[in-house]
Formats: sequence, structure tokens, C-alpha cells
Amino acid sequence: MELAYIPSPSSGVLYLGPVPLRGYAFCIIIGVFVAVWLGNKRWIARGGRAGTVADIAVWAVPFGLVGGRLYHVITDYQLYFSEGRDWVDAFKIWEGGLGIWGAIALGALGAWIGCRRRGIPLPAYADAIAPGIAIAQAIGRWGNWFNQELYGRATDLPWAVEITSSADGRMPGTYHPTFLYESLWCIGVALLVIWADRRFTLGHGRAFALYVAGYCAGRFWIEYMRVDEAHHILGLRLNNWTAVLVFLLAVLYIVLSARKRPGREAVVEPGAGDGEGPAADVGQTDGDAAGKDASAEDATTEDATDTDDAGKPGKSEKPDESEGPAEPEESKDGAGSAKKA
Repeated sequence: MELAYIPSPSSGVLYLGPVPLRGYAFCIIIGVFVAVWLGNKRWIARGGRAGTVADIAVWAVPFGLVGGRLYHVITDYQLYFSEGRDWVDAFKIWEGGLGIWGAIALGALGAWIGCRRRGIPLPAYADAIAPGIAIAQAIGRWGNWFNQELYGRATDLPWAVEITSSADGRMPGTYHPTFLYESLWCIGVALLVIWADRRFTLGHGRAFALYVAGYCAGRFWIEYMRVDEAHHILGLRLNNWTAVLVFLLAVLYIVLSARKRPGREAVVEPGAGDGEGPAADVGQTDGDAAGKDASAEDATTEDATDTDDAGKPGKSEKPDESEGPAEPEESKDGAGSAKKA
């Protein structure tokens, strides 16, 4: 008899009056907001404008959701297209089923589109949002707890999760809470990226690559513990092989990028913080006008000086001999230069 365990919710849906709030979707939404909030703070710290991260997320998030769902449906097609299954369920994203590999891949495409429209380098944007993505995953994994899915092997450990549902081949009992393991691991990855970014001044996409490598390292052993249905290759689950491949690519990118482009981008967003924009145009116009006025004033002064030296208006036509002899030409030039200055 188990003395302690993590109970599962009796239902994955919470009702706010007549409005259903599905726990899985709710966790995803909270994760997105946290990722954008943290990414915005990091982007501003790197010299970008406030709000840019959210503007690009408008492209990245929908692409990521579609990519995550596509990866899940393609790799677990038997859940939707085998005999006795309803293919319409493939569109019910609120019931769970998002592949992080597809979400990151297609989400990066959406982010690239958003960055291109703003003239922003994608690697710099990816570095800023990397820890936020890890935290979003940590929050999103609790959606699996609401749906009683993606648990590990049976165990009687005090932190085991209790599964009460018998739908889709589930066996009620207590199991390793792999959703919890992955959630804690993602928080650790986020802290690692933040520390390494400050310690080594990561740039040109290396902070994002570190997040990818760190996540894959944890996903490998967590995936190995899971008992849900999955395709196997040479005795390992498909996601294990995916984690190994992506981990190697991320490490390779870090090494090659550090050699080819060391340091960090000096400018992450064109025009941010350097006075470009409408206000700068107004200031430039005012400066030009002031310059023109100054030039006109100099010209007027010069004309007046020439007239004063030559004709001396305001005095009698015949110079007064009591004033003494006329000044040498060199003295006149000096006086005129002093007036112009």
C-alpha cells in the first residue's frame, strides 16, 4: 500500500460557469505568456525595443503549435488513422499531443518570418527567448498531468503519480511522474542558459543551442522511462534517437559558431536606442533649420561688416579727421574676422 503519491485530477477540464477551461491548453497559454515576458526583458537588456519579442511571437507561436501537432500526428499516426480511430481527433489539440521537436522547428520558421520583417537577426532573437522557452515547457508539461498521460514505469516511490483513468489502454496504478521530471529538468536548463549567457557572453545563437543541447540530454533519459505507445528503432524509442541527433547538431553548432563568430552581436535591433525614427527626423529638421538660420545670420553679419568697413553707414560721408588716421588694412581684416567668429 502506497503511503504517499501525487494524485491526478479527476478531470482535465475546469468550468468557469459555462466556459470550459482545459488544463492542458491552460498550461500551454501560461507558458507562452511567461516565455514572452522573460524574453522581452532579456531582449531589452541586449539593446532591443520593448514589445518586439511579442510582435515576433505572433508569428512564432501559431507556427509552433501547428508544427508540434504535425510532429505528434505523424509519429503517432496509429492513434488517429488506424482501424476504429476517428481522424477528426487529430485536430483536437486540447486533448494533448504536441511534439516539441516539431514545435521548435516550425516555430523557428515563424520567428524567422517575424524577424525578417523587422530586420532582426534570428540568432539574437533565439538567444533572448531560449530560457523562456525552457520555462514554458516546464509549465506546459503539467498539462500532461491534467490528461493523465506520458507517465513512466510503475513505482511505489513517494512522488509517484496516481493514474486513475483506464481509457486508451491505461492501467490504473502509481507510476514515475515523467512530466514532473521533465518540468524540473527544463527549469534547470533555463537557469543554466541564463548563467552561461552572463558568464560567457553567448551570442549568435549559442545560448539557444545550449538550451537545445541541455533539453535533449534530459529528454533522452526521461523518454527512456516512459511506457506509452511509441515507435522503436533498434530497441530505442523514436524520440530517443531524435534527442541524440538534435543534441549532436546543437553541440556542433556551438563549437563552429564560437570559432567563426566569437562574441555577441553589437546591435540586435536596427534603430533601437540610436535616435532613429520620427523623433530623430524632427530633430534633424530642426537642426537643419537652425543651421540655415545661423548661416543666414552669418551672411547678414558679414554683409553688415563689409558695409561698415567700406562705407561706414550712420556717419557723415566725410570722415572726421579728429578720429585719427585710418586703420591699416590688416587691422580691418582682423576686426572683420572677429565679428564673423
